[in-house]
Amino acid sequence: MIDILAIGAHPDDVEIGMAGTILRAQAEGLRVGVVDLTDGEPTPYGSVETRLREAEAAAADLGVVFRETLPFPNRFLQDTVEARKRLAEIIRRERPRWLFVHYWEDAHPDHLAAQQISEAARFYAKLTKTEMTGEPWWPERVFHFFSVHIRKHPDPAFIVDISPYLEQKLAILRRYESQFIVRRPQNPFFDRVRTRAAYWGELIGAAAGEPFATREKIGVSQLRALM
Repeated sequence: MIDILAIGAHPDDVEIGMAGTILRAQAEGLRVGVVDLTDGEPTPYGSVETRLREAEAAAADLGVVFRETLPFPNRFLQDTVEARKRLAEIIRRERPRWLFVHYWEDAHPDHLAAQQISEAARFYAKLTKTEMTGEPWWPERVFHFFSVHIRKHPDPAFIVDISPYLEQKLAILRRYESQFIVRRPQNPFFDRVRTRAAYWGELIGAAAGEPFATREKIGVSQLRALM
């Protein structure tokens, strides 16, 4: 049983959106797993073997309890019954309390499909009369991270203070050399990650933050936890 299951369309999506939050969650004693719905290939400077190696290195740095890559096609990811069931079986097996998935607005079709698959899999995971493996399970919450290809300012439900973990997040993102470093000596990507983290952190009085959205209302049981 885990506390958080983070689901991305490609290797690096989860890290871009919430690597700092994963590091904070584990520092607080929570157990986190990651699922990539595709291996992310083809890309200009990557290969299947390279991407899997990079994802494994990033997972080791994150310290997650597992990372799993499903065999769906990059660039052509679709919200199908097969994809829903494959992910639902992982949810039934791992029994996460919360799902963290892509935001529901994006210019990248794979990201939109990943969000749809993830939310449908949450529902499928609770089914009883089914050939899916595992016992029924219903994650309590679905939260949405921002790893988007759209120039839109999101309206988050909450922002996590990742100030102690920003440098670790950047180091983890550098594990994806084929995506961000190879033949890109002056890639501004890392500066943008730092700038965005500073912006979101400023909104909550912190040095760095990661924003999250949710379609469902959030309850608070301890007022002293508010920033």
